Amino acid sequence: MEHSVTLFVGTFTTLLAIINPLEAIPVFLQLTEGREDRVRLEIARLSCLYGMLLLIFFLVFGNLVLWIFEIPLSMVRIVGGIILIRLGFELFAPSPSGGMIPSSGKESTDKPVDVAFVPLAMPIMVGPGAIATILGMSSLVEHPGNAVIAAVVLAIVATMLVTFLSLVYARKIRSWIGPKGVDAATRIIGFFVASMGMGLVFHGVVQALQQYGVVHIR
Repeated sequence: MEHSVTLFVGTFTTLLAIINPLEAIPVFLQLTEGREDRVRLEIARLSCLYGMLLLIFFLVFGNLVLWIFEIPLSMVRIVGGIILIRLGFELFAPSPSGGMIPSSGKESTDKPVDVAFVPLAMPIMVGPGAIATILGMSSLVEHPGNAVIAAVVLAIVATMLVTFLSLVYARKIRSWIGPKGVDAATRIIGFFVASMGMGLVFHGVVQALQQYGVVHIR
């Protein structure tokens, strides 16, 4: 029981830090600008539902996917870290063209279902960092018990619930901290996202060097 609680807390805090609802708020407000509240609520609900299902998919089938394509976890961490670093730099100092962050427009808001899945559910919420985190957790539940699986799944559900509430009250959050506050928070988040990406790359490289026998660390 204690192990399950520890796993729940660890998974929840890690996913929440990587997904970071504040990162999704500016994009969500941009993509849903001028839409009705009913449509905005539907977009928030669907995006979080898709995000939750994606995370559970990678939790259940993560090891199988890595085994089928013969991809070591170290390579997932390295590639995911590189993408996180790029995304972090774009959040910290956004380019005029928008880069990986999608721009708003009539076409992007005409189809709530499409907007909910791409770009909100993936890659804004379920990006390479979250996928790498879940793939790492899946290795911990290779021979799982019901309590262990339930702890990780509950952590995923709790993370997406917090994200859903952040999107539902996105306007209030923006009005509370203001546009400059959202911009400042986004830039701060970008710095930490890039830092987490660098950490993933570092640990992935070390793990790869150990796996291939290049270095031996006691």
